[in-house]
Amino acid sequence: MRRNGLTKTSKPRQRCDAPLATPTDLTQPASKDIAGAMNAVAPISRRHFLASTAMATAAVWLMPRRIFADGESPVIVIRNAAATATINVTKLRGNVSVLEGSGGNIAVLTGRDGKLLVDAGITASRPRITEALEGLSSDPVKHLINSHWHFDHTDGNEWLHSVGAEITAHENTRKHLSVTTRVEGWKFTFPPAPEGALPTKLFGKELKLHLNGATLVLEHYPPAHTDSDIFIQFPEADIIHVADTFWNGHFPFIDYSTGGSIDGMIRAAEANVARVTEKTIVVPGHGPIGNKSQLIEFRDMLVSVREKVSALKKGGRSLDEVLAAKPTGDYDAKWGGFVIDGKNFTGLVYQGV
Repeated sequence: MRRNGLTKTSKPRQRCDAPLATPTDLTQPASKDIAGAMNAVAPISRRHFLASTAMATAAVWLMPRRIFADGESPVIVIRNAAATATINVTKLRGNVSVLEGSGGNIAVLTGRDGKLLVDAGITASRPRITEALEGLSSDPVKHLINSHWHFDHTDGNEWLHSVGAEITAHENTRKHLSVTTRVEGWKFTFPPAPEGALPTKLFGKELKLHLNGATLVLEHYPPAHTDSDIFIQFPEADIIHVADTFWNGHFPFIDYSTGGSIDGMIRAAEANVARVTEKTIVVPGHGPIGNKSQLIEFRDMLVSVREKVSALKKGGRSLDEVLAAKPTGDYDAKWGGFVIDGKNFTGLVYQGV
């Protein structure tokens, strides 16, 4: 099925330029192929997303009120639900596709240097992720990039490494995965990840790769959603994966336990808007494939809610009083139906102002 210039289905020699940081050097030659044609992307409506892909995603994510009301950690619920989640595949431009349905959105670059994945999904979804990957090409999985350390983006690290993937990430991603890490917002303490799940190619500020005829630019954000967030850009195809610095149509989670903040999220959103054009395909961490106008809408929502919550808090209002004022009221219908509803997002913003 083709829609809005994208193709959606429910089936599913390398070198490293001298980076600003210094990871392990790679020396295999890159392909000379160039990514596909630059087609403009029309907005994908929230209605279309819910109709076409959220049947799968809902099984994993659309449970906020029960999870938070019952005091149950979403980590356990999400991991369990991923065992039956459907994986939906959207082909973007050239040899770049996106897998939706298991944790955060997974970008896939295919080609003779082996498949490259951006994010690993949830381990329980391995059979369906494998099926989706095989449907894209016969290339083996050779490369994995973690956009940040959170479990819904790194849970599959170990099995992907076991089939041949080298794992690349910001140094803070390895730091958090290597030790016991508590996320208060999820009511969950993560034990250290096994050795095979840890990234081995690390960078600090920026890293540039050449794989499968494409350039990949990886760059670290100042602390935003966490202190380990990066974006992954495919310049020739004009595609950027901004991960959890952008939740398309949804209030975001902010992990204060590992360096995140509402102000950092706003700074990242502003940087994302400045980085793209009207033709850029924007892959969010969660939600449908997006574009510049949706990045702007997300940025504006963050700024508006922060201003309202900050004014109330500076006026001496308690959290309960701020919640009663419903500072997200103008946004709840559109943005509040996913993992974080308006009440939970208000609490996250209140914590950071």
